Amino acid sequence: MPPLAAPASSIPAAPPQGNSTDARSAVNLLRSLARARRADLSHRALLLFRTLHASDTPPPPRYSLPPALSAAAFLAALPEGRQLHALAAKLALLAPAHNNTVVVVVANSLVHLYASCGRPDAALAVFRGVPDADRSLVSWNTAVDALAGNGDHLAALDLFREMQRDRPDLAPDAYTLQSVLGACAAAGALSLGLYAHALLLRELGAASAAVSRDVLINNSLVDLYGKCGAVELARQVFDRMPERDLASWNAMVLALANHGRVRDSLDLFGRMTRVENVVPNAITFVAVLSACNHGGLVEEGRRYFAAMVSEYGIRPRIEHYGCMVDILARAGFIEEALDVVAGMNCRPDSIIWRSLLDACCKRNVGLELSEAMAKLALDVPDDAVSGVYVLLSRVYASAQRWNDVGMIRRLMSEEGFKKEPGFSSIEMDGLVHQFVAGDTSHPQSEEIYEKLDEIQQRLTSAGYKPDLSEAPMVADIDRTKGATLRLHSERLAISFGLLNATPGAPIRILKNLRVCKDCHTISKLISKLYDVEIIVRDRIRFHHFKDGSCSCKDYW
Repeated sequence: MPPLAAPASSIPAAPPQGNSTDARSAVNLLRSLARARRADLSHRALLLFRTLHASDTPPPPRYSLPPALSAAAFLAALPEGRQLHALAAKLALLAPAHNNTVVVVVANSLVHLYASCGRPDAALAVFRGVPDADRSLVSWNTAVDALAGNGDHLAALDLFREMQRDRPDLAPDAYTLQSVLGACAAAGALSLGLYAHALLLRELGAASAAVSRDVLINNSLVDLYGKCGAVELARQVFDRMPERDLASWNAMVLALANHGRVRDSLDLFGRMTRVENVVPNAITFVAVLSACNHGGLVEEGRRYFAAMVSEYGIRPRIEHYGCMVDILARAGFIEEALDVVAGMNCRPDSIIWRSLLDACCKRNVGLELSEAMAKLALDVPDDAVSGVYVLLSRVYASAQRWNDVGMIRRLMSEEGFKKEPGFSSIEMDGLVHQFVAGDTSHPQSEEIYEKLDEIQQRLTSAGYKPDLSEAPMVADIDRTKGATLRLHSERLAISFGLLNATPGAPIRILKNLRVCKDCHTISKLISKLYDVEIIVRDRIRFHHFKDGSCSCKDYW
């Protein structure tokens, strides 16, 4: 059998092979190297596997292949992993006719490998290749985690539902449910998260007491409820935790901050440091500075930023500088924000320049400074160029410079840049429904648009006039701009929610972009006209619309 190829620079010399080393001890050594989860030892594990299988008496691959795959997964070594996959296929270790236990173990190892290498598609293909009856709970757990860990949260939840539907004989364990909780948090799927929480307590039976003491699981629950718009439930879980670690405090401080509960967030930080004597870390101060940012607390932001360095010896990171720049710029302290940038211990990223550009737009700062901010943002190599152009177009739109708006649009088209597509999602009865602007793909599209017409009529009767300053870069015809605003994804999600939500229940929406000013205005009006609470999680924070007002107090 030909040896596995590997980069000479990345794999150390082979360990000497003495005559006394038999196959079993070699496999045990291979397992030990892989389990150590160290880069140097994982490299040695791959080299040992290659050396063993080039010898005259190689160990059985059903024993040696899984630890080799584990080592490749730890290193995210996709080329070596693919070679190991090819070897498994060549030796029929993935064939259904082979020993079922061997097939499942090797397949699970491959799923983990591809997930670690950022290839959830390949991981799912391996999982699908195992007959359904042969898939173990570990198989399902590994596949769900592969999807969730690579950001495909909706697919992870779909796979979990499939397991629940097709394999009722497999009761989910804490590992399954922790992956599901993380996916629910990311997708804003509250009802499915509540179901997973109930399963944790019900399915684990006698272990439920242990679950209630599990800090990691409780942290996942705080994160879930915080990210799904149920901050009171997050606080209940947090307050009932018999044990907390630093991650527990960080999650709760950030959840309160993101929901606009700024004073509660800072009070909890004070209790954490002064009463509980928990030492904060860099992540804690991202949460604290976020609270100051959401509340427009400039002086407190300055004080916490200084204390982070002087009292706790924490070197500011790009995230801290980003928060501080945003705090100052949004409050109109543009020059001071620029001073912070000038004193940074690292290179500013495009997010910082975009924060300044956004503040210039909102504060109607002169075009010269706005254009300078845009140039600095464009000089930073990253994938967010289109976002800079969109912000600059808003600056021009605010100044009624429609020719320049058109110029930006043409420039984006010529250079192949596209505005990041926005979407809004809403969970209903455990299923997540996703909408994009102008979407007509939903089965209820006709009803959704009829409801939108009704909403528009009621808004107009209430005196609503569209705010066109953040309308997409379309022709300078106000009627066209207004029609485009009407089709924004969150409006489709709100319409769907009004049609399907239980009367009196909040409508919870997740949006991948920042809420525009016009959608913010109409969400406040709809909450009053329809007597409904609308909870929107956008890229920046949560907005709780109720009785015609928003929890952000129009500062976002």
